[in-house]
Amino acid sequence: MSLSRDRARRHTRHFLNWARAATPVHLGADVDMTRVEEHRSAERAAGRRYSVVSYLLYAAGRIVARHPEARAMARGVLWPRTAPLPDVAAKLALDRTTESGERVALTAVLPRMDVATLTEIQDLVDLCRESDPHDLPGAAAVRLLNQLPPPVGELAFRLGVRTPGARAQRLGTFAVSSLGHRAVDVFHSYGGTAVTFCAGRVADRAVVRGGRIAAAPVMRLGLTFDHRVLDGAAAADVLDGVVKRLEGWHGDLSGTRGEPRDGAGIRTARAGDRPRGPLGASP
Repeated sequence: MSLSRDRARRHTRHFLNWARAATPVHLGADVDMTRVEEHRSAERAAGRRYSVVSYLLYAAGRIVARHPEARAMARGVLWPRTAPLPDVAAKLALDRTTESGERVALTAVLPRMDVATLTEIQDLVDLCRESDPHDLPGAAAVRLLNQLPPPVGELAFRLGVRTPGARAQRLGTFAVSSLGHRAVDVFHSYGGTAVTFCAGRVADRAVVRGGRIAAAPVMRLGLTFDHRVLDGAAAADVLDGVVKRLEGWHGDLSGTRGEPRDGAGIRTARAGDRPRGPLGASP
């Protein structure tokens, strides 16, 4: 490994050393992406492209906003406790290439995920993917960490995420990582937040609908939660809410703001809506 490659990964090592204090637990669910894919196809025909990760950011932001326990942090050693984090911001993991041709993992914190529209989120995602890595939010801090001697850089990282405000600014209040652009069905990672969503690819799979086997686009969604911050039942509620939000995407189209919604944030059914339900339950 070249020296430049080693230096470019220093910030990742600082994060991993800090993250060893967490107690990650992993959940997973299959998501019927039929309605999301229908919406993507319709928008493509109209000249607008939306990536799957943007739908996930949209859904997760709304659900995390409804669960304060999912946007908190663990604090203290002698007196362990949790502290709430301000706002609803997502830390998005990015696969980028440096000027020297080295492939590195970078992150960007996207604000206002509880209120941003799908178009606004996609614009942010495109900006992060297409911008020069040096122009990404937080890039200057990453460069500084990579230039410092490792012991000093690790100390600087720990001090930089110690308070709730700094944690939310630099690591977000929830994290999203996707490997769906490759032949990856399931993976789990810890993004340094109370909950981390891990998206695999969308692939046609056999499902049972009305007693018949049919093919449907399915995404396997993982959720890693820090057991120091919340328990499994609360984390399961968060994952279930995101799954329902994605499977019931017709309730998130333009013009539905302010309409009555259920506990998962989905608009209540109306006459003319397609039947909806968990994977395999729709006709």
